[in-house]
Amino acid sequence: MSYSKRDEDSGRIGYHHYFDKTTVLQEARVFNESPINARKCRALLTKILYLISLGEIFGTTEATELFFSVTKLFQSKDSALRQMVYLVIKELSTVAEDVIMVTSSLMKDMQPTSEVMYRANAIRVLRKITDASMLQGLERFLKAAIVDKNAKVSSAALVSSYHLYGIAREVVKRWANEAQEAINAKPQSAVSAATSYVTSFGGSTPQTYTAVSNSNIVQYHALGLLYAIRQKDRMAVSKLVQNYAAKNGMSGSVLRSPFAQCLLVRYACKVMEEDPSSTRAVYELLEGWLRHKNEMVNLEAAKAICEIKDASAKELFPAVTTLQNFLSSGKPSIKFAAIRALNKLAMTQPAAVAPCNIDMENMITDQNRSISTFAITTLLKTGNEASVERLMKQISGFMSEITDESKVLVVEAVGSLCIKFPAKHHVMLSFLSGALRDDGGYDFKRAVVEAIFNFVKYIPESKEAALSHLCEIIEDCEYSKLSVKILHLLGVEGPKCPQPTKYIRYIYNRVILENAVVRGAAVSALAKFGVNVEDEAVKQSVKVLLSRCLDDADDEVRDRATMYLNVIKSGDEKGYVKDDSTYALAYLERQLLTYVSNPEMADTPFDLSAVPKISRQDEQERGTQELGSALPSLGGRSNSPPHSGSASNGAGSRPAISSTPSLDQQALYAQKLAEVPEFASFGPLFKSTAKPVELTESETEYVVSCVKHVFSHHIVFQFNIKNTLNDSVLEDVNVLMTPDNDDVSLVEKVLIPAPQLVYDVPGVAYVAYERTVLDDYPECSFTNELKFIVKDCDPQTGEPDEEGFEDDYQVEEVSLAIADFVLPSYIPSFNKAWEELGTENEVVETLALTSSPGLQEACRDLIALLGMQALENTGSVQGSNVHTMVLSGIFIGGVRVLARCRMTYDSSTGVTLQLGIRSANAEVSQVMIGAIA
Repeated sequence: MSYSKRDEDSGRIGYHHYFDKTTVLQEARVFNESPINARKCRALLTKILYLISLGEIFGTTEATELFFSVTKLFQSKDSALRQMVYLVIKELSTVAEDVIMVTSSLMKDMQPTSEVMYRANAIRVLRKITDASMLQGLERFLKAAIVDKNAKVSSAALVSSYHLYGIAREVVKRWANEAQEAINAKPQSAVSAATSYVTSFGGSTPQTYTAVSNSNIVQYHALGLLYAIRQKDRMAVSKLVQNYAAKNGMSGSVLRSPFAQCLLVRYACKVMEEDPSSTRAVYELLEGWLRHKNEMVNLEAAKAICEIKDASAKELFPAVTTLQNFLSSGKPSIKFAAIRALNKLAMTQPAAVAPCNIDMENMITDQNRSISTFAITTLLKTGNEASVERLMKQISGFMSEITDESKVLVVEAVGSLCIKFPAKHHVMLSFLSGALRDDGGYDFKRAVVEAIFNFVKYIPESKEAALSHLCEIIEDCEYSKLSVKILHLLGVEGPKCPQPTKYIRYIYNRVILENAVVRGAAVSALAKFGVNVEDEAVKQSVKVLLSRCLDDADDEVRDRATMYLNVIKSGDEKGYVKDDSTYALAYLERQLLTYVSNPEMADTPFDLSAVPKISRQDEQERGTQELGSALPSLGGRSNSPPHSGSASNGAGSRPAISSTPSLDQQALYAQKLAEVPEFASFGPLFKSTAKPVELTESETEYVVSCVKHVFSHHIVFQFNIKNTLNDSVLEDVNVLMTPDNDDVSLVEKVLIPAPQLVYDVPGVAYVAYERTVLDDYPECSFTNELKFIVKDCDPQTGEPDEEGFEDDYQVEEVSLAIADFVLPSYIPSFNKAWEELGTENEVVETLALTSSPGLQEACRDLIALLGMQALENTGSVQGSNVHTMVLSGIFIGGVRVLARCRMTYDSSTGVTLQLGIRSANAEVSQVMIGAIA
């Protein structure tokens, strides 16, 4: 049910349907009656809660009057009524004014002499109306409640403290001892520490309280609060895990709650994430938890082990064995959790899951279709080629009984299976074509079409059969988006087939029978046949069909037909039909913004040649990436409360730039650099390093990485720095760079320090150099040293001392190479571009690549050294001893550069390279050949 807006379309009509807010406010007079009619008041409070749950908005005045009318019901001793009062007060407290007035009534209900139900609910309500200034006066009460003998009271206090941590961190941190005592208290033990607080409730005589009750949920809440208090202290979290993790995870542990044990497993994984050196110790703990008596803890530990990065098959074996045992459990929830964990593991380590295949085959016929779906998709990842046909038959039997979401999972698994077992493509294609005849929504149909696209792309022998299936799909496809995608693929792949004419009939049928969007796509597909098929008879037939489209009712269809007819007649099809490249739109947009915002460029035409091109496939891949998409950590989602205040990022107005891949990382760099006034005169950014260069190990006290930004006349080094010491703060952090060559044509122009680096918050320092000789492209290495002031600080509060001392820290070198001055760029036809550049500025050298053990390694090294983009899939070697790789790029200044690398491999002499460089500038060709020679 939505709490954010009124649910007027739910269709439910009942008792509460026949009243509104006005009626309820009028009936609120019943709260003032004496004696109090508990039954009437409960019914009216129920109406108020119902309206609030539907999203009914109460004005401030209305809510305040209603709030104080409800508070009069504290006089009643009716327990059911009192519970409703607490619920309504909680909901109205965020809108009403002067809600603090009810504090005295709530504190009275919190007294140890009150009923347990009153005490727990009063604590929860008090948390809603409390702010940081009031918390000091309530501290004694809440600390006493945390160690109370009753689990309901203790849990209410712990959960309230957890929420209060966000508004009063320093106060709640002082309750760590009480939270730890709530965890450690044993059931049916002697006196609880609550006794020491009883005397603070004036007039109460000391009593003997037993420890926290047998309900172990208190430990779960207390452990969560304790972690929230200590989460910023890595060492404290590590000790927390060590203290509460029992030996072998079986006996002797203070934690009796399985929920708390699961929480501890996640915290252990966080420790392993932050401190890789603890991986072995944490793994031993996780392995011990696999033998815990509770299935929930076993599952959590097994999932944690399966998510360890780079885990070996031997390390995964205990977890896989545990999950395999759960596959035969009688509880559907346990089976579902186990098979889902195995399914996730099979994506990266199918061999480790293969021993479970027999158990998973028995689950294919499980009554729970979610379980059977995960079982079949896991088997598709781990099975062998002999089992493919049997699995396909079993899947076909229940496809009509599962949901669309499950169908998508199955289809995606089949699509990936085609690459693993290409010889079975006919079986999988038959299955996919049959799946299309089943009922399903757009997502399911799209998944099937994408899976068939994989056959066309990766299995050449299945291309004609797959295209035939796609032709049948568009004959009866209700989704225009899918028809357009299929028509585009037919236009690209159809002309390459031995009999292209059989696809033209299906395409032209779309021109006759479909809507304008599909008709336009069909015209474009026909044009590709007219251009790419060599048979003149086919070309003439396509012209006739396109001529018929000139009378179409839609403007765009007519315009496309007219353009393509003129293209085919003029023979200028390369720039309009065959060109598979497009400009990098983010880069183009950034260059255009720089151009129009700079008045000095008004008299100069925009240089489009300096904008790199990418293939359509690269553009689609960039479009499907998600910003900031990261996989969940081993410890699961963070459950820490929000922190008050804002920590410094260590660079003031120059925040650190994340190294997480995004749609256009260079665009983000350019945006951040534009915010720095010292770089305003540098002009547009030409290139940034694709990935930051790590200058330290991740376990060191200061983690440093470097990103190089190249401008037309300047080079900016961006140092991302993180302080991993929680007991110190760094201030005025500078990076001193020293080139290894005194004659290098670089002069330091700008040095921007990171003002402050607090614990675990990245900061940025910049160093900018100017190239004094524009025709010189320096290659050198820089030694780097951090200079800063260290101040000790309190790990809990983060407050630094007033006095500090100067210190320095040496990091690894940063190199500047020719590749930093080259921007990778895509071109659709290398041979055409190579011929257009001619031999005038060509440079050819024959070299021996002694450092490359093979052709594939040589390709990788050449791409890195030249900074160019491999074209036409030549970056991958297909197992031969002879290979030719072609590269394309744009040298700084907008100069097009092409390279042809002819390589041979001999076991005795290694890799021999003949490197040819062509560009529009002879000097650039010499510079590029010098990057290798």
